[in-house]
Amino acid sequence: MLYRFKSKVTGDVIMLQPNGQLLLEIIGKHTTAEPSIKGILLPEAMPEALSALQKAIANEEAQCQQAIAQANAEHLPTPKREPISLRQRALPLMDSLRQCLKAQEPITWGV
Repeated sequence: MLYRFKSKVTGDVIMLQPNGQLLLEIIGKHTTAEPSIKGILLPEAMPEALSALQKAIANEEAQCQQAIAQANAEHLPTPKREPISLRQRALPLMDSLRQCLKAQEPITWGV
């Protein structure tokens, strides 16, 4: 399954299901109890969504740096990183959120 995030202001942002669900979980629009196959993100919720994504990215990067520092301190091989970071996955949606917020337009998915 694909997630297609659409708006009147930007091009579509298309993601595979695991990546789309992860980003929706971060912004509070998806849980295992309430899966979000379709939905809407209104402009008034976009600042909080952007903040949540930025916080999650910072946490991932801090954990990575901590793991590298710990491996170096223990003279172990550097841990492998995910080939595509959360920052790279989230950036297209974050750009769309910023543009939609500026234009006061919602973002929808699954409709």
